Amino acid sequence: MTTRITGAMSQRHLLTNLAGNTRRLNDAFDQLSSGKAINRPSDDPYGVTRAIGLRSELSQVAQQQRNVENAQGWNTASDSALSSVSDLLRRARTLLIGAGNDVGGQQSRDAAAAELDQLIESVKSAANTTYAGTHVFAGSNTGTPPYATGSDAYTGDAGGIVRTIGPGVDVQVNVDLGGQVLGSGGADGKVLATLRDIAAHMRSGTTADREALRSTDIQALDAGIDALGALRAQVGATGNRLEGASERLAQVEENATKQRSLIEDADYASAIMQYSTEQSVYQAALKSGAQILQTSLVDFLR
Repeated sequence: MTTRITGAMSQRHLLTNLAGNTRRLNDAFDQLSSGKAINRPSDDPYGVTRAIGLRSELSQVAQQQRNVENAQGWNTASDSALSSVSDLLRRARTLLIGAGNDVGGQQSRDAAAAELDQLIESVKSAANTTYAGTHVFAGSNTGTPPYATGSDAYTGDAGGIVRTIGPGVDVQVNVDLGGQVLGSGGADGKVLATLRDIAAHMRSGTTADREALRSTDIQALDAGIDALGALRAQVGATGNRLEGASERLAQVEENATKQRSLIEDADYASAIMQYSTEQSVYQAALKSGAQILQTSLVDFLR
């Protein structure tokens, strides 16, 4: 059986092919104009799924990087404040040694006690250090200064402030300066109480108090300085960990961005070649179609 090819069939076939050529030409043009290999989900369903996953990963990495930056700022503020407290306690120790050696007599001890009073206020001021509007040494009670003016009472708590720096990885950014080192005055045996005792012993001037300056007072102050040193070491270790986390997140971001680019971004060299090829095919289809389907009024009158 012979199949008759009519003019209408040839026209439909030509139009179908031209439509396909036009679609492929437009797809190549879209890649060139947008710079993207995927302009609609149907272009590459698997690639779209991978790109969405990578975008989600990059979003999480960006949040973790912001957390690390915040933690580093907190860590820097804490370290600076602890360094100031350390300097103040070293100065208090110098005054204590001078008073214990009875250099300058009672007048000198009174002057040392007056300076010590100012050092105590400076220590509490350093303990009230803030970062981004929050008190770094107040535990979870970050909205309130840990030491009110004119009081040695510590109003903070031992609550931890944590930041997420990786999937399921949290790091505590604060240290308990008030609870572990400075204390609340009175007879708790911590730094503020020790400094108050030292100032009182300097002003008293009795034999027993001068002996205390040379023995128990300096031992208590050294214990406080050691406790402060332990906190500074903790802050330093946290800083090193945050720096490592920052470097790791930068590498993760770089890798994920590269993978997303390989999926989403167009290869311009290939896209230009594809566009040129599709354009040539389209032009050839038009020319061949015009030659095959040449019709005139004479053809219809035959």
